[in-house]
This record gives sequence, C-alpha cells and structure tokens, in this order.
Amino acid sequence: MQLLVSPASPFVRKVRVLIREADLMDAVQEVNVATSPLNSAPEVVAANPMGKIPALIRDDGPAIYDSRVITRFLDDLAGANLYPASRIWEVLTLEATADAIMDAAVSMAYEARLRPAEEQSENWIEAQWAKAARGIAAVNTRWMSHLTGPLNTGQIGMACALSYIDLRHDARGWRNGNEALAKWHAEFCARDSMVATKPQ
Repeated sequence: MQLLVSPASPFVRKVRVLIREADLMDAVQEVNVATSPLNSAPEVVAANPMGKIPALIRDDGPAIYDSRVITRFLDDLAGANLYPASRIWEVLTLEATADAIMDAAVSMAYEARLRPAEEQSENWIEAQWAKAARGIAAVNTRWMSHLTGPLNTGQIGMACALSYIDLRHDARGWRNGNEALAKWHAEFCARDSMVATKPQ
C-alpha cells in the first residue's frame, strides 16, 4: 500500500504515527507529494477527488481517504486496538476534537500563507484561533483522564494537533493556562513515533 503524504500536515502525521505504533512500516510505503489547496497534485486527485491528503492507495481495493478513515482501517488491519471498544465513544470524540483543532490551525496557516496580505481577514484568523483555543481548554479541563492509559488514536491525534500549533502558531502560547495538557504533550512527544515523524 502507498500513503500519499506531505510531512507538515498534522492529518498526515497522525496516520504516520499510527503506522509506527501499529508496526505497519513494512506494509505501507509513504510517498511524498508536492500539493497545495490551490494546486492539487494529479496523483492526489486520482486517489481522492477532493484533492486532499492523506490518501491510502490499497492493493486490493479503491483508495481511501480522510485521516480518520485511514487510521481506523490500519488499526483494524494491524489489530492494534487503538480504537478500544470499551472506550470507543470517548476515543472517537477526542480524535474529533483533535481533528477540529487541526482544521482551525490549518485554516489559519492557509489564510496567512496562501492569500495576498491585502485579502487576508484578521477576523477569520482570530475566529479560527478561538475554536482551537476552546478545544485545547476543553481537553485540559475535561479530557485529561482519557489521555492516560493504553495508547489510542485520540491521544495520537491530540499530540499531532498540538505539535502543529507549535509548528505554525507557536506565538499563540497555547500552553498558558493549559499546564496539565502541556506536560502530557511534552511526555508524549518523546515517543519514538513522534520523534520519527516530526516535520523538519
């Protein structure tokens, strides 16, 4: 199988971390592609008509896409139990929260990097940050117990979301007032899978 990737994408990183945690490195070849929201690469469009990554090209079926679909598929393939039945709704909600934080943070980055300065909307950027900040605060106050215990995909997603904010929006200082989550993030980022997938 081939995974179409761009290393800076937090959605891609979530899948790449799972691949390493589920011991699927020999089963999935990571293929770097040069693509953007303004100019989707042909190979990406061929795998995902929305032109988004990650996309997983399978040997025995059509390509699948959306990071949550891919992580669920790969977890099932490996039998890694990263979507444990006993906590499935909490894990899925935590993963959805992480993805929403990624969505907001990526949208902020696109506004600043892809639009001319005179067309950028500060109100839009701040509205996106408000969403991300609310998600981070909610995890810090209500979800810390779900970040402990055996590894699951919610934990992976949250670590990748916070790391993307460090990459693109470090000046926002997300750790202020979220000390418990900041401590957890620092510890999680020491995992081999996170070190190996850290964007350069």
